[in-house]
Amino acid sequence: MKHNAEVQESRHDGIKWAVVVVLVALAVVGNGYFADQALLYRVLGVVALCAAAAAVALTTAKGRSLVELARSARKEIQRVVWPTRQETIQTTAIVLVAVLLVGLMLWLIDTVLGWAMSGIIG
Repeated sequence: MKHNAEVQESRHDGIKWAVVVVLVALAVVGNGYFADQALLYRVLGVVALCAAAAAVALTTAKGRSLVELARSARKEIQRVVWPTRQETIQTTAIVLVAVLLVGLMLWLIDTVLGWAMSGIIG
C-alpha cells in the first residue's frame, strides 16, 4: 500500500513541477508585460509568484527532502562546539604571522633569483 502511495506522489510531482515552471515563467513574462507599472508593484508580483512556486515545489518529494536536509543541518550546527574568543584571536594571529613569514620568504627568494638572473644576463 505504501508503494502505491509513493508512485501516486511521484506521478503528481511532475504536475507540481510543471506548475512551478508555469508560475516562474508567469512572473518573468508578467514583469516584462507590466513594464510600464511602478517597480514596487512588479516586484511584489514577482515575489508573490515566486513564493507560490516555492510553496508548490516544497510539496514535492525533492522539496520535502530539502526541508529535511535543512532541519538536519540546523541540528548539526547546534551541536558544533564553537571556539572561544581567545582561541579565535590566537588562531588568527598564528595565521597572520605564518602568512607574513611565507610572504617575506617568497619576496627574499624572488629578490635573490632576480639579482642572480640580472647578473647572468648582464
